[in-house]
Amino acid sequence: MSYGVASALQSAVYQRLAASSELALLVGAAIYDTVPAGVIPATYVSLGPEDVRDRSDQTGAGALHFVTVSVVTDEAGFQTAKDVAAVVSDALVDAELILARGRLIYMRFDRATARRVGVGETRRIDIRFRARVEDS
Repeated sequence: MSYGVASALQSAVYQRLAASSELALLVGAAIYDTVPAGVIPATYVSLGPEDVRDRSDQTGAGALHFVTVSVVTDEAGFQTAKDVAAVVSDALVDAELILARGRLIYMRFDRATARRVGVGETRRIDIRFRARVEDS
């Protein structure tokens, strides 16, 4: 197994989302690896946790990354969150990401969970993707 591609994959996912003009219309530049302290935008996208499994074979090291991207909003209802989540999904599913290390074999949708957070009006959608990578 190799976890060596994890950083390159995260960077490529972030760059893909940051370059999306459609996503920029919905959240501006509010795409975070770590949500900043202070005033937080009403709607933002955050790179979340990942789970990684070995997918090495006789040809070399590889891994299957389960990458979570979250959409968080304090807008009423789920419509805003779902609109943003759809754009995130469209940007990443079957994306041809160029990695600084290794190679992306595929990026596919795995699952999504939409829920209210706490007792307030915050809505959150966690979208999980499967990314198969080879290390070079």
